[in-house]
Amino acid sequence: MSSLILIFLSSILFFALARIRLNLAVALMIFALPSYLIRFKIFGIPLTFLEVMIFISFGVWLWRDYKRIIDNVKKRLQYRKKQERIGKLIRYPFDSEITMLLVVSFISIITACFTDAALGVWKAYFFEPILFYILILNVFKGMDKKETDCYLISPLVFSAFAVSVFAIYQKFTGAFILNDFWAAEASRRVTGFFEYPNAVGLYLGPLILVMAGWVAARAKGLEFKKNDIFKKDFLKIYFVTLVIILSYISIYFAKSEGALLAVTFVLFLFVLFLGKKIRYAAIVLAAFVGFLVFTVPVSRDKVIEKLTLSDLSGEIRKQQWRETWQLLTDSRANFILGTGLSGYQKNVSKFHQEGIFFNFDNDPDFNRKIVIFDDKYRGEHWQPVETYMYPHNIFLNFWVELGFFGMILFAYLIGKFFHVAYKLYKKGSEKYLILGISGAVLVMVIHGLVDVPYLKNDLAIIFWLLFAMIGLIKTRRLLLGAK
Repeated sequence: MSSLILIFLSSILFFALARIRLNLAVALMIFALPSYLIRFKIFGIPLTFLEVMIFISFGVWLWRDYKRIIDNVKKRLQYRKKQERIGKLIRYPFDSEITMLLVVSFISIITACFTDAALGVWKAYFFEPILFYILILNVFKGMDKKETDCYLISPLVFSAFAVSVFAIYQKFTGAFILNDFWAAEASRRVTGFFEYPNAVGLYLGPLILVMAGWVAARAKGLEFKKNDIFKKDFLKIYFVTLVIILSYISIYFAKSEGALLAVTFVLFLFVLFLGKKIRYAAIVLAAFVGFLVFTVPVSRDKVIEKLTLSDLSGEIRKQQWRETWQLLTDSRANFILGTGLSGYQKNVSKFHQEGIFFNFDNDPDFNRKIVIFDDKYRGEHWQPVETYMYPHNIFLNFWVELGFFGMILFAYLIGKFFHVAYKLYKKGSEKYLILGISGAVLVMVIHGLVDVPYLKNDLAIIFWLLFAMIGLIKTRRLLLGAK
């Protein structure tokens, strides 16, 4: 009861802040994305504190601007696609795709027979993040880029800083790691504020690229003179660079290998756009590191093992994908409609294999011995595998949740994002920030090949925040062109 009272008082304070300074309330919400871990029920309905902040912020905006919203809706109904006759009334970026995504995701609730779990997933991963997207575009539309940097990027920086510092503290103390195996010094994996180690990489990975884009944009044009290095602009750059380094270290301490590979690769691509000298230096450094890695047998075998998914985690992933493919091809309905929202774990159990044989000691004769040796040898090489909530592949995740056409729609949405970002990049200003935002989405996609980078409360919000940032840049240019 005391925790509910504290949540209620916090909600009242957040509501008061939203009424006074909605932009500041939204910034606080972005900083506090991990607050989805504060879970509770009201009248039997499960909620998180992050959801409460989204509903309060959206409700305050709706109440404050309802006359303008109604007026805009009337104009849209009257003029429809004749945008040139509407003046400054500009369509939401990605509006058609978002509408289709809501429809497809709602159909997936029907496929799941309106279970409570399906409704909860739809609410947390589709409905609320899209409300958040609409909120960002409306609250920050018309602001200049310095203001949007202040209210959108600064909260991400401080959030990454808090998560990273706490994760590094966990590494050296073992404190607040709830799993005994992860907490043990020999096998320690930090979890930050989250429930499992990979969540650290999933959260910080995209933020590193956004911060890198901001640093590159702010550093461009600054002259690094001896007497100026302690000025305000330089101190900001130093701090954000420090947060990038701390975030990368935290991912390493979490042993989130998918995130490390994705971030490293995308950062390398990002650096290639920073100018000829830096580009050549990055290529030479990458070639040198590659040469060292592939000339040392131990590191070469390790890299090949990771890239070919031949290690234990990779073999488990491949087993998940085989089971998922069996599920999808079991019937035409599964292939087209998937399992419905939150239906994968239950439906894949029919095809689930309780474990896999794995060559722990790199025995070259492993495959033959598994067949002909006794139960003792098999037992020593048996690895149990749990039934996961999702297949741990971004395309299969959406296929089982939203069906085949939902997966295609999501892939198209990502493709359109990069198309819009590329067009904005080619037009000139804010190039490095656009590169950073695009790199963040690319990190989510690459990491998503072996993990679940969207179907989680904070990650869904980050995904749509990145889309909203690109949408704001596009909208700002359209408004400037309309003046």
